[in-house]
Amino acid sequence: MDTFILIINLVGTVAFAVSGALTGLRKNMDVFGVCILGLTTAVGGGVIRDVILGLTPPATFRDPTCAALALVTSAIIFLPQIRRLLMHNPDRYNLLMLWMDSLGLGAFSVVGVQIAYQHVTSPTLFLLVFVGVVTGVGGGVLRDLMACDMPYIFVRHVYATASLAGALTCALLWYPAGSVAAMLAGIALVVVIRCLSAHFRWNLPRAKEL
Repeated sequence: MDTFILIINLVGTVAFAVSGALTGLRKNMDVFGVCILGLTTAVGGGVIRDVILGLTPPATFRDPTCAALALVTSAIIFLPQIRRLLMHNPDRYNLLMLWMDSLGLGAFSVVGVQIAYQHVTSPTLFLLVFVGVVTGVGGGVLRDLMACDMPYIFVRHVYATASLAGALTCALLWYPAGSVAAMLAGIALVVVIRCLSAHFRWNLPRAKEL
């Protein structure tokens, strides 16, 4: 189980670091800005989660493995060859951004549920889902605020709703199906919802439409 959680954490870290670094490239940031944006996206949600659960100092500062991985990933994205490959093709950029954001969102949404189960005695369903969603979307919100964008979760393709669905599925299946199956099901549901919403242009109703 520990190995499985580690793999999920590493996958989510790389995915969100790529997402943050791509945003930094789009904003024409220097290498420091790209790396900080990738780092913040990758670990921001986990830091917020740990503060909510009273786990201080947050895991990122007790074991900097994920932070180091996020910085290395972001630096790789900044390499000239990689920049040219990604930034000169808008379709390739958008597709990679979608997949990385979706994979990171799914991974961290279920990791949040797992951490809550691990550290809270008899957690409520609301707490499990809330912590899962915060872990999933927190880094992306910080990324968008630092890049001076409207947070992605409020305007694009049922982003937070996908995280909520994945976290809820994971929490409900935790005991009936087992933790591994519950986490895989949650991740899969998040990715499927995100990809379908991007393909079919699904969005929640907006104020001007009402």
